[in-house]
Amino acid sequence: MHLPLYLAMTTRPSASLPLIPASSLVCSPLSSMKQEVISPGDGKNFPKTGDKLTMHYHGTLASNGQKFDASRDRGRPFQFTIGVGQVIRGWDEGVMQMSLGEKAMLRITSDYGYGARGAGGVIPPNANLNFEVELLAIN
Repeated sequence: MHLPLYLAMTTRPSASLPLIPASSLVCSPLSSMKQEVISPGDGKNFPKTGDKLTMHYHGTLASNGQKFDASRDRGRPFQFTIGVGQVIRGWDEGVMQMSLGEKAMLRITSDYGYGARGAGGVIPPNANLNFEVELLAIN
C-alpha cells in the first residue's frame, strides 16, 4: 500500500525543530490493533518474546461495552508467555509495546481477536474487542 505524503514547510523553519527528510518517513497500513496508554509504565522494561507476564485485564465487546471477562473478578492476575501464540494476536502485538507498570486500552478487531469462531459462547463471531490491560510483572 502506498500512501501519498504531503509535507508543508515554512520559509524560515524553527531552529529548535529538526528537519526530517521525507525519505526517512515510514507509512504503514492501518493496524488491526490500536493501543491507547491510560497510565505510563517505567519506559525501560518491555516484554520480549518468550517472557512470562503477569497482567490484570478487563475485556468488553466493542459493539456494546458488555464485559465478557476480567481477571480481577477471579481475584488473581493472568499469567502467560508472550509472543508464542498463547493469547490472541492483538495481545501478542499490543502487550509487547507496553512497559512495566503501564496500563493501556487495546482496541482489537476480530481478525486479531477470535475471528469468525468467537469464543466460549460470550464472544460472538467477528466481534471487535476492547481490553483494559495492566502489565504487573515481567518474569
